[in-house]
Amino acid sequence: MRSDHTREERVMMDIKDTGVLPCIKLHEKADWVAYAQAMYDGGARAVEVTMTTPGALEAIEVISSHFKGKMHVAAGTVLDAVSAREVILHGGEIIVNPCVIEDVLNLGKRYQVPVFSGAFTATECFHAMQLGASAIKIFPGALGGAKYMTNLRMVFPDINIVPSGGITEANAAEFIKCGACAVSGARTFMNFEKIEEEGLGWITKQVELFISIVRKAKEDLPDIP
Repeated sequence: MRSDHTREERVMMDIKDTGVLPCIKLHEKADWVAYAQAMYDGGARAVEVTMTTPGALEAIEVISSHFKGKMHVAAGTVLDAVSAREVILHGGEIIVNPCVIEDVLNLGKRYQVPVFSGAFTATECFHAMQLGASAIKIFPGALGGAKYMTNLRMVFPDINIVPSGGITEANAAEFIKCGACAVSGARTFMNFEKIEEEGLGWITKQVELFISIVRKAKEDLPDIP
């Protein structure tokens, strides 16, 4: 990661390069580094730990320490400024939330930590952009569908869109071609049945697959109308 860029610039460059922000979402404490390593081995250079995961702050601290300078750690489902500050103190470099939360966006700006603000409507996206969001997490992405990304890009050409929720290997390329800069998700990369059958190597293969899909889609992007 180059040091002559701001943190926001480094984060956005790495996420746009790989095109994925895979999420670690567990129901109990586990070997978080192992899950993060599986994603890193697949090519991810940013991972998200949802705050609904037991021990999330500890997980963020352990992962960020282990991969310092190699991979960004995001905290997902951050719903208030107090939690956002705790994330930063524990080494988190990206704040992700499911909706527009002004206090969280203001805190991110104060500490120069990128915030991926959840939004859906054009009004919500514009409001988040005005408050300094680095990217807009369109959630749930499957509700509007891939072509909705184009609708948003038509009116907000500079918006960084990261859809999450319902993104699969069957539709990820279309989301990218329609204007998303990356895709995200938890269940997309954390299928517990597959992990039980194949081990954490399944996560590595899944991340590799999505990075390949996204990069191929970006090779010949259509113009936004």
